[in-house]
Amino acid sequence: MLRKRLSAIMAALLLLSSAGCVQQKDDEVKTVGLAMPSKALERWNRDGEYLKQVFESEGYNVELKYSDNNIDQQINDLQVLIADDVDVLIVAAVDGATLFRTLEDAKIKNIPVIAYDRLILNTDTVDCYISFDNFKVGELQAQFILDSLSPDTSDRPLNIELVSGDTADNNARFFYNGFMSVMEPYLESGRFVIPSNKITFEQTATPQWSTVKAYENMQNTLASYYAGGTPLDAVHCASDCLTVGVTQAIASDYTGKTPVVTGQDGDIAALRDIVEGQQSMTIYKNVRDEANVTVEVAKAILEEEDIDEELIEEFEVPCAFDTDSYDNGVKKVPSYLLTPNVITLENLDLLTEIGPYEWDEDHRYLVEK
Repeated sequence: MLRKRLSAIMAALLLLSSAGCVQQKDDEVKTVGLAMPSKALERWNRDGEYLKQVFESEGYNVELKYSDNNIDQQINDLQVLIADDVDVLIVAAVDGATLFRTLEDAKIKNIPVIAYDRLILNTDTVDCYISFDNFKVGELQAQFILDSLSPDTSDRPLNIELVSGDTADNNARFFYNGFMSVMEPYLESGRFVIPSNKITFEQTATPQWSTVKAYENMQNTLASYYAGGTPLDAVHCASDCLTVGVTQAIASDYTGKTPVVTGQDGDIAALRDIVEGQQSMTIYKNVRDEANVTVEVAKAILEEEDIDEELIEEFEVPCAFDTDSYDNGVKKVPSYLLTPNVITLENLDLLTEIGPYEWDEDHRYLVEK
């Protein structure tokens, strides 16, 4: 009888102990795994560090990895994060087409995946995609060129060259497609022409968004098509890291009037070139806004809330919910798309209000706070 009573007491204690362990696990601090593509580009340093800062301020642990723009390194980074049993993965892919096998391990462990800024392809493991309206970015760049050069009133065809991003980056194609949606009628009518005949996305792409490669390609283009005095009126550069190389080549190898040159990201070097008149504009995508939206979406996923349009009410910035545009080859990924800003010399002050910038002592150039 005594033995039975002792057994019952021990069973009750074990049950209480087990319940206590479950409660302790529920109260554990959750861990966010951040996989960023590279530290070589200024914008990814901003994204990674700010995301880490915001998540930590919300009480999460954060494991942050940079992959040196190396596909194999990012696969290894993701394997480490998955093995560490992070509670959610936020991935800005080096190459969105190469991660689907690795992310199967996340699916097995029920680790939700957020594609950050770059869509991850060929997998159903991605819960949602957070970025800016990348098609809109290209549209805004094209419209700026049209507004600056007024092709409808020009007495000659205007010459333009295209410098697109990396083919491995799904966003690069959206930038290009957005640009061409506006510019194509002007190319078809002959109001704009491309002397180099490099017009398709693949012909204009720049591997790894390389500034050096953009510089070399523009040097070759200028030597081959503009050496005889042919005017270069505009260059569509998809991002600031490309624009820096292009403007350097123009400064050293072109003697005509400075062309209209577009950009994107609001890099410090590009903002300086806007002041100096070498770059005409940039598209600024506020990293803080993108990070804040990402945090809210990650929290909703971890709390098993619906990922839908109603979640936008939690955001403090303009954002659209899109369920049709971003097909990754396996599924249409629910997407939260933020609104980008056009930045020119006339509204540089805006960046001191919405971005991590301030004026230098001479109030001439913007520097990071």
